Amino acid sequence: QVQLVESGGGLVQAGGSLTLSCAASGSISNINTMAWYRRGPGKQRELVAAITSVGSTNYADSVKGRFTISRDNAKSTGYLQMNSLKPEDTAVYYCYADVRSSRFAPSHYYWGQGTQVTVSS
Repeated sequence: QVQLVESGGGLVQAGGSLTLSCAASGSISNINTMAWYRRGPGKQRELVAAITSVGSTNYADSVKGRFTISRDNAKSTGYLQMNSLKPEDTAVYYCYADVRSSRFAPSHYYWGQGTQVTVSS
């Protein structure tokens, strides 16, 4: 079993910055894609950013140039640096990881519990 624990959410004024962390623990051989999703008030869950095991990234158009996703494979931890935050970034942010528990096992995806980010105007 694998657990994902997010941290770093909170309340920030518009224009401010936050960094979210997602620490994976448990039976991990390697982590393929790590990603951040969010669900804003009254909205559907959307992909914010994703990063592959070799560092390829993609971002939602709404966050390009403001958010940066990264990962530390040695620590099994992913990060989301969020700059120039806007009120519309207010949401619960969820970490996602596609994890292989052993070398020849199929991968499974896991979700974190979510962390609230609130941006005040």
